[in-house]
Amino acid sequence: MRVTKVVTRTKKSKISLLFGALSSLALAACGSTSASSTPTTAAAASVKKVPLVVYAAEGYDAAEVKGFQQATGIPTELEDHSTGTLLAKISAEANNPQWGVFWSDGSESYAALDQQGMLLRGFEPTSGQLTALGKSLVPADKSYIPTGTTIAGAIVYNSKVVTNPPTSWQQLLSPTWKGAVGMNNPAISGPTYPVVASIMDQLGGISKGEAYFKALAANGLHVYSTNKVTLGALLQGTIKLAIVQNSAGIGFQFTNPALKVAYLDKSALLPSVIGIDAKQSKAEIAEAKEFANFVYSPKGQQLMLSGDPHGDSLFFPIIVGTKAHKVVPQLSSIPTDYPNPFVWGPREASLNQWFTTNIVQ
Repeated sequence: MRVTKVVTRTKKSKISLLFGALSSLALAACGSTSASSTPTTAAAASVKKVPLVVYAAEGYDAAEVKGFQQATGIPTELEDHSTGTLLAKISAEANNPQWGVFWSDGSESYAALDQQGMLLRGFEPTSGQLTALGKSLVPADKSYIPTGTTIAGAIVYNSKVVTNPPTSWQQLLSPTWKGAVGMNNPAISGPTYPVVASIMDQLGGISKGEAYFKALAANGLHVYSTNKVTLGALLQGTIKLAIVQNSAGIGFQFTNPALKVAYLDKSALLPSVIGIDAKQSKAEIAEAKEFANFVYSPKGQQLMLSGDPHGDSLFFPIIVGTKAHKVVPQLSSIPTDYPNPFVWGPREASLNQWFTTNIVQ
């Protein structure tokens, strides 16, 4: 997840942002455009090139956008923010969408956008072959495109301070970890909502999940904004355990080798996902398809792996022939959970609001 860089768009009019307006994602439903194949090179060449606007919250997005523009000649404009900010922006622009591609972590948000008729359906890139895991992450209506995956709720700890890390979510409620656990606010950090959804799903529903997080708060849970801030609190000794995206934890190990990453019970899979705006012009939709195909291509995969070497590039590939960095563990060694995005996606705005009201101190 990135918050640092923004390439401002100049060729499309902007409307004001409604920051913090995630709850307004419950928009009036409308029909979604459908397409099933990528335009041929000849057909694509006959379409006038327009700026492709990419909203993204990936550490490698700038490298990918630059590589795509160089490879295709398509003028491409990047808006890089946190996932929460981009979702609020998409919501605010519902009647006049400014984006062509949305790329971030967590399929729940995309399932919600799909149910509102905002995403192009029926398209899959053809430039790369998905692994079995990758195929399992593709929704039935093909409304969004998985590009890789990480783990949403890894536990990061300082091995010089913690010698026996917890092995289950329930253990975090024990006196041993009173005031020692920190996590991100899911209303700000997009990769954190899947942690909340996964825990609630594993416990049997929203009410039991809310009770768990209230107990965690009563045990002194610290809530921060993003992975970087939460891990910073860990390094400062404010907390002993950080619940963050595993790629962020692994990335911090490069400069802080005493940090270790552990996985509790079942940890939520966190796909990186591309969605294409169904309401855009045919020309921009065609370019968005080209962008997705570029991401799936060998060159696009290489840019994903190199664009943020101490962060989002530390992912589990889902394209045949792409290999993860050697510091990334085998995914088969991690017990994972993947709640149905179409069940938990529509609940994201209300649960994030509940978390902010009841858990954030």
